[in-house]
Amino acid sequence: MKIESAFTLADLAALAGVSTSTASRALKDNPLIKKETREKVQTLARQHNYRVNASASRLRTKKTHVIAVILNLIEETEQSITDPFLLKLVGELNQALNAHGYDLLLSNSVMASNDWANYFITSGRADGLIVIGQGKSSTRIDHAAATGVPLVVWGDPTSSTTYPIIGGDNRSGGYQATKHLFEQGKSKIAFLGDPGHAEMNERHAGYLKAHVERGITPDSILTFPIDITSQAAYEYITRYVKEKGLCFDGIVAVSDMVAFGALKALKERYINVPADVGLVGYDDIILAELMHPALTTIRQDTRQAAQCMVSQLLRRITGEDASSVMVNIDLVIRSSS
Repeated sequence: MKIESAFTLADLAALAGVSTSTASRALKDNPLIKKETREKVQTLARQHNYRVNASASRLRTKKTHVIAVILNLIEETEQSITDPFLLKLVGELNQALNAHGYDLLLSNSVMASNDWANYFITSGRADGLIVIGQGKSSTRIDHAAATGVPLVVWGDPTSSTTYPIIGGDNRSGGYQATKHLFEQGKSKIAFLGDPGHAEMNERHAGYLKAHVERGITPDSILTFPIDITSQAAYEYITRYVKEKGLCFDGIVAVSDMVAFGALKALKERYINVPADVGLVGYDDIILAELMHPALTTIRQDTRQAAQCMVSQLLRRITGEDASSVMVNIDLVIRSSS
């Protein structure tokens, strides 16, 4: 009896008239390969009942072609993946990774415990790590980086670290938001957010800088250190105004979601925005323009950020040097200020 040999990737590539590496990428629907080539290779694969043996491929290359994206949320926060800014950033990361032939594995810092390198890399779950958020402590990030695993972080790019951090110019963002409110005639501006976070601390530093530049001594009681959620902002502003009255005429919020919570609390007490209180958020999520009044905010270029994070991580994976990158921010002026 004649036994036919198995149809291989090399056979498929030869039929398609491409290299084996191109055929492999085409089967994975890598957008870097022309659409016509992908369709041709995939059609031939179906005709010859060719299936990629993913397990064998991983064993040969010792690569998973998966990147773990870790939401580094602090234990006491109520912030979650449902946060629109996090969803937006994860979506941009997914597109950027797919463009390079990688899949995204979304996780959180709790699931991986304290040993991210072992949980994701040594175990063969992923080839590299993208960490979203530095949190209040960088201990787990530092521990993972010390093991030598490929790692990139979204956070404050001015931080002094051994690993690349991609992020916006947070100090400039806080400064621009505060300066804008001063220019609108506001004089008692509150900072709504916790400076204990690296990114928020830089935004707070910008808030303070705008005061000093204006010749105004910042009032420490107008820094409201709350969790990064709309509910925390709503509860804090509601309680503060009820107990102390309206002793501020402007708010710089550390995120749009925080700003929305403050806006709801002010509206319920019939405080007009922006006449009585000017309000500036941060991130420019899609809801910012749809709120009433539309929210003035600091826009972060998440697409640029995602592309930078992926490109710097791939450099680490291939053993090249990688560096921190500061991405673009812009003040978007709308009706709330």
